[in-house]
This record gives sequence, C-alpha cells and structure tokens, in this order.
Amino acid sequence: MEHLVGLAELKSGAMAKRVSTIIIFIVVVLLTSAQTTQSMKEDHQETIPQYSYTEKELEKVSAYIERQYGDYEEVMHEMVSPDIHCDIVLVPPTDLSPYYKLVTMGAGAYKMNIPKELKSTICDRAEYVIFLPKDWNIIGVDNEENWWPMRMLKSAARLTVDTDDYLCITHSVQVEEDGSPVAENTQFNSFVLMPSIGKEGQVVEPLKLSLFGKKVAFYQLFPLYPEELKFKLEHGFDELVELFQEESMVVNTHRKNYCKE
Repeated sequence: MEHLVGLAELKSGAMAKRVSTIIIFIVVVLLTSAQTTQSMKEDHQETIPQYSYTEKELEKVSAYIERQYGDYEEVMHEMVSPDIHCDIVLVPPTDLSPYYKLVTMGAGAYKMNIPKELKSTICDRAEYVIFLPKDWNIIGVDNEENWWPMRMLKSAARLTVDTDDYLCITHSVQVEEDGSPVAENTQFNSFVLMPSIGKEGQVVEPLKLSLFGKKVAFYQLFPLYPEELKFKLEHGFDELVELFQEESMVVNTHRKNYCKE
C-alpha cells in the first residue's frame, strides 16, 4: 500500500508540475500574443494614410473614372501609404482608345494649399492621369524603364503633400533634382500638367464630391525633354502647347524633341 501510495503521490506531484508548466506556458503565450497584437496595431497605425476618401467618396471617384475613361478591372494597389493612399487604376486599351489610361485614385483625398486669390478658379484636390501605348509592359514594375510613368504619377500625387503647395494646369515639374532622365529608355526628365482627355475625346471636368463644393480635378501628365522644360519656363505654357498641336497625348519615349537645336 505504501508503494501504491507513493506512486499516487508521485503522479499527483508530476500532474501538479505539468499543470503548473501548462499554466506558465499559457501565460507566456498570452503575453506574447498580447505583445504581437499590440505590435500589429502599432504597425497598422503607422501605415494608415493621413488623408483618405470616405467609402462613399471612393465609390464616386471609381464610378467617375469609369464614366470618363472607360471600364476597368485592374488596380495597382499601394502597399505602404504614410500620407495618401495612392492606387493607380488601369483602364485597358479598346478599339476606340487603343492605349492604356492610368489614373491615380486617392490623391484627391488631400486638400492642396491654394492661394486665397485663386481658390475660386482652381480645385484644391486632384487626381493625375497618363496614357501609355498598348504594348507597354504594365506588369514590369521591377524595371524602371517600365515603372517610371507610374512613379511620375505618384510623384505628382505626393508633391503637394510634401511641399504644402499646389499643382494645376500649366505647372511643370522636374522629376529628378539634378535634371537627369527618368529612365534609360528615354530622355524625358520632367512633365507638364494639361487638361485631361476622356474616352470620347472630351475634356474631363472636375468631379463634384459633395454638395458643399468639394471637387476633384483630373490633370494629364505630359512628359517633357529638358529643352522643352527650359522653353516652357522661358516662354510660358501657351507657347509650349503650340509646339505640340500634332502630338498625341499617349507617351512616346522617342517622340520628336520640339526644342532641341
């Protein structure tokens, strides 16, 4: 009996130790889980954009893009959005419009700092557009020769956030600080903002987001050579546009340089 009692006590002691170990393990797991959850929350908070459309506004923007530029199914979703969440809508080529239309969706959530004297004539919110040839490698985002138009769109979208300034038609932007080309497959180094053209050749008017005057403009990015940028800065937007009367709005990396001597 003593032996049996000893075994029972041994089992009881082992069970107690096992239970104690399980309890300790559970506590450690719970603590780790709590820390991980908190870390995930902090990481999530860090990536939540400062400026974003409401769900209803986003639906309106998406529907407006389809009405103005064409139906789409693909969107380049942005993975990290510290300020604005700038996705890029891909409107595919059609028989009527045999080229890609890329439109930002999210830039207009940020209200630009428009000078008081211009507020009645310039929208304080904007999305940006660029047209690419139908044979452009849209999915080759790991190659700068394919990616630079998308990078140009995102640069335009974030420039006003970074500088607390504004962009509108007639404005030009040099992409790299040193004026170097945007990629090895072209000599473009800048862009000018023009009125955006829709699927039926119409000028895309601003989208009215609310009854209280909240509007989003759509601006077309037209890439420039260094000499064309210089010409624009010296002679103005109107004279520059006169040079492009017969030029397509679709990006052509080897198009004629209208200001090269």
